Amino acid sequence: MDLFNSALGKNITFVRPAYFIVRGFIGIPNAEYYYIFLLFVYIVSVLGNTSVMALIYLDHNLRTAKYVAVFNLAFVDLLGSTVLVPKVIDIFLFNHYNVPYNECLTFLFFCFTCLSMQALNLVVLCYDRLVAIMFPLHYQVRVTPKIMLSIILSSWLFVIAAILTLAGLLTRLSFCKSVVIDSYFCDHGPIYKLACNDNSPSLIIGNLLIVIILWIPLVIIMSSYVCIGHALVKISTPQERVKAFKTCTAHLSLVGIYFIPILITFIKVINVHPNVRIINLSLTSVIPPVLNPIVYVLQTQEIKASFRKIVQSRMQLKVTESSNVNARF
Repeated sequence: MDLFNSALGKNITFVRPAYFIVRGFIGIPNAEYYYIFLLFVYIVSVLGNTSVMALIYLDHNLRTAKYVAVFNLAFVDLLGSTVLVPKVIDIFLFNHYNVPYNECLTFLFFCFTCLSMQALNLVVLCYDRLVAIMFPLHYQVRVTPKIMLSIILSSWLFVIAAILTLAGLLTRLSFCKSVVIDSYFCDHGPIYKLACNDNSPSLIIGNLLIVIILWIPLVIIMSSYVCIGHALVKISTPQERVKAFKTCTAHLSLVGIYFIPILITFIKVINVHPNVRIINLSLTSVIPPVLNPIVYVLQTQEIKASFRKIVQSRMQLKVTESSNVNARF
């Protein structure tokens, strides 16, 4: 990361603080109860996403391209929640407000990487639905586990490179005044605004990534559903249209859950108060990981069937073991 500093000239003295102070909510009494709520939500999300990942791993019928993407979504949700919530609890419930400089940038990197991957994963799942409805005869060729893995891996590599650049540009900033971050974690916007020197590269890359990782995926998803809607109109019977559309309801639910609160935060025409930013970003980080497993379990026939099959096999196994024990006596 020193490469970013070397471009600025040797005569500039950089002030890198030993730590940043994460402020959290401003002027809200008993704010610790909100962080306890986040902890409760985190525990539920861990249970839910771990269950979905285990279900997909154990059931060979779910080893399809679609569920490769669903597995990655559950993994990203689990990783993102685990990166964020335990550290937030440590900061605000155990009063460790001072976060070391390098640790803060690492914290920022993992949080924004997972947040960005959630958006791109929704695009991947949209591609699956688009091909399934518009080109059903070509689905098995165009959407294979190998192709899906390639798309997901490319998304990971892009996001990691982009967020590394975002974090790297912060290392060229000098913090000679305040080190208080008006957020609940090491948030990019509140950090670069604290700089004493030119922060325009961080401003530019931040706005650019908002467009690339938020607006462009949303436009792609909405455009895809326009095409899907056009294809559904051509289906002859209303029953078949409803049946085809139901395969998209889980994905549409996830899109709404993710994009609505985060776009409120990043729409530049709205002057967002730090407290509103904290609530929107925190809910965007923890609510989708809780609801995603619920949505897929309740609205996806394959997962419901797999879940029932595993539960029934477990119950039969217990009955068999109980019968064997009784037979011995």
